[in-house]
Amino acid sequence: MKAAAFSFGQFCQAFRTIVRQALEGGGPPRDLSKLRWLYAPNLLSFGYALRTTLSSLIALGIALWWELGSPQWAALTVWMVAQGTRGKSIAKARWHMFGMVVGTICALVLVGSMPQSPLLYIFWLAVGIGGFCFVGTLLPGPATMTNYRIHGMRASGFTYAIIALDGAAAPDQIFHIVMARATYITLGIVVETTISSLFQYRLGLRARNRLATNFVQALDGAVPALVRLIGGDRRAVANSPGVFTTIVGLSDQVEFAEVEMGEHQHEGDHARAALAAIAVLMSRGLDLGALLSMPESQGKEYLQVAGEVASFLQTIPQRLSDELPVAPVLRDLVALRATCTQLAATCLEQEMIAATHPPIDAVQESSLSREGQLLHKLGAILDELQQAIEQFEMSRNPAPHDHFRYPMRSYRDWRMAFNNSLRASVTIFGSGLIWITTGWTDGLTFMMFVSIVCALFSTLEQPALATQAFLHGTIFVVGMSGLLDLWVMAQPTIYETLALCLAVPMLVGGLAFAWPPLILAAVAYNLFLPILIGPMNEGRMDEILYFNTALPLFLAMVFSMWMYRLFLPFDPDGLRWDLRVSILRRLRRLAQHRTAPPMTEIIGRGVDGFVRLSSMTTDDGNTYVRDRYVSGVLSGMTIELNLLRLRVILGRNILPDDARHATQAMMNRMQQFSGRYGGQYGRTARAASLAVEYLSRMEQAETNLSVREEMLRVLASLHVIATELQENQAFFDASSPYLDKAFT
Repeated sequence: MKAAAFSFGQFCQAFRTIVRQALEGGGPPRDLSKLRWLYAPNLLSFGYALRTTLSSLIALGIALWWELGSPQWAALTVWMVAQGTRGKSIAKARWHMFGMVVGTICALVLVGSMPQSPLLYIFWLAVGIGGFCFVGTLLPGPATMTNYRIHGMRASGFTYAIIALDGAAAPDQIFHIVMARATYITLGIVVETTISSLFQYRLGLRARNRLATNFVQALDGAVPALVRLIGGDRRAVANSPGVFTTIVGLSDQVEFAEVEMGEHQHEGDHARAALAAIAVLMSRGLDLGALLSMPESQGKEYLQVAGEVASFLQTIPQRLSDELPVAPVLRDLVALRATCTQLAATCLEQEMIAATHPPIDAVQESSLSREGQLLHKLGAILDELQQAIEQFEMSRNPAPHDHFRYPMRSYRDWRMAFNNSLRASVTIFGSGLIWITTGWTDGLTFMMFVSIVCALFSTLEQPALATQAFLHGTIFVVGMSGLLDLWVMAQPTIYETLALCLAVPMLVGGLAFAWPPLILAAVAYNLFLPILIGPMNEGRMDEILYFNTALPLFLAMVFSMWMYRLFLPFDPDGLRWDLRVSILRRLRRLAQHRTAPPMTEIIGRGVDGFVRLSSMTTDDGNTYVRDRYVSGVLSGMTIELNLLRLRVILGRNILPDDARHATQAMMNRMQQFSGRYGGQYGRTARAASLAVEYLSRMEQAETNLSVREEMLRVLASLHVIATELQENQAFFDASSPYLDKAFT
């Protein structure tokens, strides 16, 4: 006893010392920057947390006033729908309502069809949620939590699960269960959208300004890469992954600005087109980078105009962000474009003189040809920049009766959709088997939480990481709810006191959600806090009910995370290989005689693959493989674009027969390009190099100006294809599926 008392006394003394040092400022300084979101949030974050807390408490109060059976679902719906901006909240509310209707109908069909067949019932519940995940994966937009089209399918699976599992216990009461759940969800959506609308001021104007700011932000990221590229850094575009990621992210935000603007004249379509033009601009830079590898190509004229273009590019973001007229910018741009055209024509003229007036200087002729190709590509970059700025201006000042359309593009991955569906179905069916075989009293609650997690996260590319963050939030909310249920919530007897008790924990959850590193953990905290509190008009959440809810919740998170890591886990090598095979397949199809896809689709698929690779996180730390794949994806997009240009040139039928046959021979070789077994890559790369050599000799002997100009276009594309195949052999030589040769 003395030893115990002595130990406790030592503990108290040490604790007093720590507190005194903290108050007096003694000891080493403590880094509290990670808690800044809590004690010093910015105004927007605090405003979001405050209005969402008020909305949740109002929805909860109305549900209690109406004496609904499970009022916590109304507060939960508010936290599911609420977002940082008005456009996001409205878009998510619409799709959540749509998902609720679809899930409700499917749950009614399930309960009415097989109420007395437990195993079959669980099977079709798992298949239904898997089907929602399958459809959600194929919907337009990235597989993120901010894609609210996918959220509609997540809401369908969420509603389908809670109604079907409640109906399994009381199938004769299914109509009342459906009406109750629909009432909770509708109440939460209506309250959240109403309250959030009161916090908005000059919404349409701010949305239009945000569209302009997004374009300037994307251009500001692209300009440094282009300046370095023009200056001779051929890897500048490939070493700037953030540019493409920013373009994709900002393009996804346009639809929310359109929602906020209400009645609009296609400003969003012009904004999407302007951002897409920046992606095309970067792809033109890839062509220029490939041509910079040619020896003796950067002559005096190119270096001079390249310096002028670089200086001009550096001033554009500032000139556009000042809300000044774009006419002076376009005038300067057109003047630079004319200079490039004139210098390219001068190079062609001097090349013709060198080819037709002996003595013929082959070295000078070749140098002039290469410099003309560079000037032509530089002019193409300025063309794309002009289109981007024009679309930007039309998004700021739309013309009346504008009918321009630039819809969102969708690039479906059927294999990923099937894997996501199968993973969700097997996980839910496994939780149902655990419930049936163990006879666990709270197994139904366990299965409901597993179904919710699968509906929310199975459409993500890395659901195991998302579930791990969700588990962290679950552990925290279990502790917070235990404190509230077992101590605080035993005291209040009226709703006003209950609201005061819940206000601070909910406000903390809202602040955490507004801090990007804590989003997923905050989602778990905000969703499960009302469930674990379980407010009721008569009674309260006692310790037995609390533990019987918290334990299934925790075990459901652990089981889901374990299943995501065990069954069809995230395989970065497999995903990279699938992307690689897809690129090689597109190269073969593009070289064949079939309908060619538009240039925007080629660039869109390339950028989508680039962003997926850049955001792919692994624990192996192998940056070599990742960099080779990133470079290969950009190289594949560059080759696709040049194959498309060659098809256009061959369709014009201006080339001489010998040049046409040489170009077509390379295209025929590309039609068989699989990259497998080593020889496939070697023959294709050799065919491209031979075509370049053959057309270079023909171009030097050609005396017809128009034909020579056409041959220069072909040579430029062939140079780019041959250079990309040579410099990215590790990617295109697919005899090594996962770039294993890099480790030997």
